[in-house]
Amino acid sequence: MLVRVVKMTFREDAIDTFKGFFEGRKEQIRGFEGCTHLELWQDNLHQNIFFTYSYWQDESSLNHYRNSAFFRDTWSLTKQMFSAKAEAYSVNRLVVLP
Repeated sequence: MLVRVVKMTFREDAIDTFKGFFEGRKEQIRGFEGCTHLELWQDNLHQNIFFTYSYWQDESSLNHYRNSAFFRDTWSLTKQMFSAKAEAYSVNRLVVLP
């Protein structure tokens, strides 16, 4: 399993727009082949910073999603709302405590 964390910083005027946009696409993202978990987080202090946290079966599944027309469209529209470049990390879970 691969964990993907993406940090996105939005313009203040785009926060509500992004929330609505994500709401409309979250089921399609989560339903994409190979995606087994999806969360959206919002920073507690900086309300314009969001993170997506997702589980993918493997890197191939993530890359298949990232190369899809759906992702290209979603990312193109999302980037227009940014105030800073996004940061993305693919990580492996090493320790999980219940």
